[in-house]
Amino acid sequence: MAPLRIGIMGCASIAVRKVLPAMAASPRTEITAIASRNPGKAAEIAHAYGCRAVEGYSALLDLDEVEAVYIPLPNAAHAGWIELALTAGKHVLAEKPLTTSVSRTCELIAAAGAAGLVLMENVMFLHHSQHTAVRDRLAGGAIGELRAFHAAFAVPARPAGDIRHRAELGGGALLDTGVYPVRAAMSFLGSEVDVVSAVLTRRHGRPVDSAGQALLCTADGVSASATFGIDHAYRSGYELWGSEGRIVLDHAFTPPADHLPVVRLERRSGVDEIPLPPDDQVANTLTAFAAAVRSGRLPDNDDVARQAVLVDDIRTKARLYVDHAPEPVG
Repeated sequence: MAPLRIGIMGCASIAVRKVLPAMAASPRTEITAIASRNPGKAAEIAHAYGCRAVEGYSALLDLDEVEAVYIPLPNAAHAGWIELALTAGKHVLAEKPLTTSVSRTCELIAAAGAAGLVLMENVMFLHHSQHTAVRDRLAGGAIGELRAFHAAFAVPARPAGDIRHRAELGGGALLDTGVYPVRAAMSFLGSEVDVVSAVLTRRHGRPVDSAGQALLCTADGVSASATFGIDHAYRSGYELWGSEGRIVLDHAFTPPADHLPVVRLERRSGVDEIPLPPDDQVANTLTAFAAAVRSGRLPDNDDVARQAVLVDDIRTKARLYVDHAPEPVG
């Protein structure tokens, strides 16, 4: 099977640190071109990977040899460039969230389906085998009936000018880190969980939320809490709390490829720490994307659309605190 020829739209940190090395190492993908508004930056990175440098994103979409594009641009730029890429007949792997609105997310999913093109949201943790191991133990009754789910993902503060602090670029903790625990809750409790309530916090005069927490619940009363932030000590994990015990997983969302996962199982009989083999969620995601394109099997993006609805509901239902002073969301 010929490798999927991918053009890179921008030189974002996640692309340079994680995705490009994995893409170059995979037999399923080929870095064909790298585009940037800064021709010097594109040339530097393209030279490192032995591919073509392109000035401007539109020029990348004009290249016949590019079959698919990877879009790691700021959140607010996703929708427009996804639409243009689909119009140009390119398959798309876009960083999460797919867009910043429910309506645009649903429009683009429909457009990709109508065109027979693969549109995938790059939620890489879903492609790590450690979650399958957790799910198998839950299904096997290791902790009895599931009563509650708790997940948290937060990262240390970035410099003031970082895109995460800029509202016009779709910044903020909810879109940056909040989608992880929300998607994890959907994965374990089902996509039809609803948002009950939420809190968002803005700090240091910034125009975006820097922290938040949401309470979600299933129709039969199983709750999920999702905690997130972009000015915290690092945390990435979740726990499933059952009638007879707990399952705890640390390093749940962004583990490096050499990380050795450990599933912690707590029951009355004691605590078991179950080691798992390392896995590369970045490589697995790229493999899944390439396989979808080559097979012609379009991904089911219902969960992507539902995630967008839940994120919008969190924003709508949240009580907003500005430097710890409550005010209406607006």
